[in-house]
Amino acid sequence: MGTKRQKIQLELAFMAEGRGEAPMAADKGTEASKAKRKPEYPALPVLLMEEICQRENLRKALQRVRQNKGSPGIDGMTVKKLSSYLKKHWPEIREQLLAGTYQPQPVKRVEIPKPNDGIRKLGIPTALDRFIQQAIMQALQKYWDKAFSEHSYGFRPGRSAHQAISRSQQYVEQGYRWVVDIDLEKFFDRVNHDKLMGKLAKRIPDKRLLKIIRAFLNAGMMENGLVSATTEGMPQGGPLSPLLSNIVLDELDRELERRGHRFVRYADDCNIYVRSERAGNRVMENISKFITRKLKLKVNQSKSKVDRPWRCKFLGFRIIVGKETKRGIAPRSLSRFKKRVRKLTCYRRGVSMEQMIEKLNHYLIGWRGYFGYCQTPSVMVRLDSWIRRRLRCVYWRR
Repeated sequence: MGTKRQKIQLELAFMAEGRGEAPMAADKGTEASKAKRKPEYPALPVLLMEEICQRENLRKALQRVRQNKGSPGIDGMTVKKLSSYLKKHWPEIREQLLAGTYQPQPVKRVEIPKPNDGIRKLGIPTALDRFIQQAIMQALQKYWDKAFSEHSYGFRPGRSAHQAISRSQQYVEQGYRWVVDIDLEKFFDRVNHDKLMGKLAKRIPDKRLLKIIRAFLNAGMMENGLVSATTEGMPQGGPLSPLLSNIVLDELDRELERRGHRFVRYADDCNIYVRSERAGNRVMENISKFITRKLKLKVNQSKSKVDRPWRCKFLGFRIIVGKETKRGIAPRSLSRFKKRVRKLTCYRRGVSMEQMIEKLNHYLIGWRGYFGYCQTPSVMVRLDSWIRRRLRCVYWRR
């Protein structure tokens, strides 16, 4: 038992004081926020496809696709086989890209369970299409990221969910203790193609690239062996989709900045902080109308609400208000954690104790790396004790 105990690396409590991440600057007010952000940005280079096809950009794209791994698409090609395929077919593919005639294959529909027992539908492009999307995303992001709001944190280089939580905590400390929690219903499935392409065309003068992006949006979806056309939405699983989602929702950011709101957005999760419940209800009504009429998206009324920050979950955390404001782990996140640990430490599993501990450690390291940013050490200590008790029970039963 002693040697097995030495292998158990379940030290959660020491992470509870935070991760030493640099604090976010305090919100200076709406005028300062507006001053930092230009209303419009110049167009991108005319020969952008040539830049996308440059050797260094392609090398980085291939490296990132390899790192992300992922399942094969409808053609069955794995990421490991992509390099050999490109060595043989790249001249032909490059010619199609530069001519704007490249045609991506349909994405494969995959369903994965959501944490709240729902189903999330992903679209998995082929390995080749993921490589090309990654190359396009890298070229666009270095120009477009400068145009995004300071209040946007999702899928952006140098920004993280921890920074978004820290900014939310600052707003609550400043006295904005009501949250307008807006949930967009099936965001990735409802993006309007024409509206998105109109935004892209304002900045991208290269018609070849616009044609290829439109081809990716209209590539279709294969499910149960049948291909269906896609007239709206974008596949949640392609490297290009996160950047396109930020481009779509940048209009929402600009509207919230224009109205002088304090808000934090991470992808399609948006929290607006106000001083009273009355103000929150008014903001919810007005912003919901804007999202429906201007963005052609739908607000999920059953999940959107106006509530206190300590009763709302944002990116797995909640803001606790007492003698001092702290970052805490949301109850739902703790429930999911315990459910996962119970599954990994079930004594009926046909694995050895060493294998069980190895898989448990793999999960705990990732979980601790994210939720170790909380400021509630007692919660981490209790979880540490609870996990050790479960492992002792498994050992005794065996």
